[in-house]
Amino acid sequence: MSVRVKSSVISCFKMHGLSLRSDATKYLSEILSTLNEREQEDWLERIVETVRKQPLTSALLKKDLIEAAVEECKQGDDDENDNVFNIISSFSLPRFTFNQEQKKFLRDSKPVNLHGNADVKTALFLDRYTLLHQRTSRHNLFTPPVQGSTLDSKTTKFQLKSVEFLLGSTAKIGELIVLGMLTQIKEGKYFLEDPTGAVELDLSKAQFHKGFFTENSFVLAEGWYEDEVFHVNGLGFPPPEPADVSRSFFGSLNFFGGPLPTCAKSSAKLAALEESNQDAMFVLLSDIWLDQVRVREKLATLFLGYSEMPPTCFIFCGNFSSAPYGHNHIKTLQESFKLLADMICEHPYLAENSKFVFVPGPQDPGPASILPRPPIPACITDYITQRVPSAVFTTNPCRIQYCSQEIVVFREDIIMKMCRNSIKFPDSRTEIPKNFMKSVVCQAHLSPLPLHVSPVYWSYDNALRIYPLPDLIVFGDKYDPYTVTTAGCIGTNTGSFSKNSYSFKVYYPSNKTVEDSQIED
Repeated sequence: MSVRVKSSVISCFKMHGLSLRSDATKYLSEILSTLNEREQEDWLERIVETVRKQPLTSALLKKDLIEAAVEECKQGDDDENDNVFNIISSFSLPRFTFNQEQKKFLRDSKPVNLHGNADVKTALFLDRYTLLHQRTSRHNLFTPPVQGSTLDSKTTKFQLKSVEFLLGSTAKIGELIVLGMLTQIKEGKYFLEDPTGAVELDLSKAQFHKGFFTENSFVLAEGWYEDEVFHVNGLGFPPPEPADVSRSFFGSLNFFGGPLPTCAKSSAKLAALEESNQDAMFVLLSDIWLDQVRVREKLATLFLGYSEMPPTCFIFCGNFSSAPYGHNHIKTLQESFKLLADMICEHPYLAENSKFVFVPGPQDPGPASILPRPPIPACITDYITQRVPSAVFTTNPCRIQYCSQEIVVFREDIIMKMCRNSIKFPDSRTEIPKNFMKSVVCQAHLSPLPLHVSPVYWSYDNALRIYPLPDLIVFGDKYDPYTVTTAGCIGTNTGSFSKNSYSFKVYYPSNKTVEDSQIED
């Protein structure tokens, strides 16, 4: 038994406020000593997380508890081959809150009520703030210099201040940076709000960085404070954080959801499977009006073209009808999905080897235009799910885990709403996709808009958070198609298949590229 391994085991558990009996330490050290250093770290993190899920009666852990945790982790490891492809509903995602004292994310296992009370709404914005604050405070610009180190002459360090610090000052203070949420407490006057209070803003001389600055978005405001007013010189977003940096702080914790006990990125088996399948591809379409004969003809051409080399998955986003919701809407959709099922079944090889994922659009049948939206009701989709077993109707947004890659699909006409509600419009129309993608990534949220503009179920706001950043975000927006990469996260908009000359996108996981495609006449 290596002394180094034993020391690592003891220190890892001690970091989580736990300790092991001598026989448990010996048992775990002997098991881990057969692995390389990286695998030892991954296994230790997984074992500790598994132990923490148990109802512990003491911080001193016995050998039988460690044995059970190891067996559970082994079982999860064996199941990885069966979890190459998972579709994850918004209503099944794990809930994590950042603990300021322990400096880590803790899983919230409290029961969730769809229609939460006012405390849930307060927690919604508080959780968004704490997530962004812990991310921002770790950034190189805001971390305090190490004592004894020599800073580069070009390196400038800043210090985040709270609103409470401003309100408690009686004299003029300059060169301040505050992280807070933009609000209109009084009509026509903008305020910056954080958990400690709210201060009025003077934006008359503010220089806006790139992005859409809307109410309820979190910003970094730089300026000076005097006479109970914060005079802003510059307004920007919290800096983004690549996914690998986020995971370096929080280990293999599975934020994304799904059946895997740990993050898919930490699985060497899934990474190997992904690398071995160089032909994997995802076909992405949005606004598929199945009630239009011309659209069905183009889909038939699409299926025929892919019949010999089936994609890993077809992702179809609504709306699935060209007509607005009416008294014949349900019947029309039922007939349309029957025709689509028959079209797919004409190509048995395609139906057997490809997944078909359906994400509802804003005008598809559902309880209300509140996010996240449940799947299209089963009474409409029964026929296609029976004929095509690989067809899955899921929520909006939804998540897809393919091997070690994480994909988020979001069907909403969000760019138009962002443009209408932004304090300052981008200087050029060509910059709109870059500004939008930066806003989403920096806010770590798919819909950083006021709740009266983009309603969200307060209890399920975590379904729209994107932290750590996924590999790909698919936006099904009627805006023009685009593909933008920010902080290592690819954002692509499919555009409207039915209105945009039958164009769509194809994503290749092997090299993480998105290709523009079109079905020509």
